[in-house]
Amino acid sequence: MLQVKNLRCYYGRIMAIKGVSISVRRGELITLIGANGSGKTTLLTAICGLLPAWKGDISFEAESLKGMDPPAIVRRGISLVPEGRQVFAPMTVLDNLRLGAYTRYRRREHREIEQDIAQITELFPILGQRADQPAGTLSGGEQQMLAIGRALMARPRLLALDEPSMGLAPLMVEKILDTLVRLKADGLTILLVEQNAQAALKIADRGYVLETGKVVLQGDAGDLLSDVEVKRAYLGKDYEEFYDGRG
Repeated sequence: MLQVKNLRCYYGRIMAIKGVSISVRRGELITLIGANGSGKTTLLTAICGLLPAWKGDISFEAESLKGMDPPAIVRRGISLVPEGRQVFAPMTVLDNLRLGAYTRYRRREHREIEQDIAQITELFPILGQRADQPAGTLSGGEQQMLAIGRALMARPRLLALDEPSMGLAPLMVEKILDTLVRLKADGLTILLVEQNAQAALKIADRGYVLETGKVVLQGDAGDLLSDVEVKRAYLGKDYEEFYDGRG
């Protein structure tokens, strides 16, 4: 579904992504893990058209995304849940959701958009209860639900998420990750960037480990969970206790 081949991304003269190749098959949940500064966010922003200075190839459903702007990529079927949520704080929850469908209004899908809002508020009931509240008054976890709901309003075939667990309490992290599992079960393809490596690998099909702009490990999520180097570098000394406790 998504193919990234020999991708090189630049900030000025600095190469932040150094020949990365990854693939995402339809229906998979793929995670990208790595330390801060490893290039995870840069890779997502390039895929979503937010970083124009790149070389190599990114294709989605056999069509190159080179030269496409972000709205065109959204119309092709890729939506991004950005790092830090980035909801429109003064606007209501409902208006934030409607903004997620901005590429669809030109197609006069007003009835379908309202139906999708109903589905989002079924997925996240708190958003329905607070539909008329300014988004900035929501808790961090509620804002993360809103950011995911806003991205789903574009009806993506591939949902990309950048650090959705950042700054959230453990129970809310579990709820967000459970939602991703549910979305995958419903047929959505997911590309997840997550610093919480153990949680991400537990729900993923496959994973890629990035380090200083390069893929240094890749494989089935279960294999990465048991890899000694991944444990040492990304899961921490308390990993065994944590993982055993989760079953």
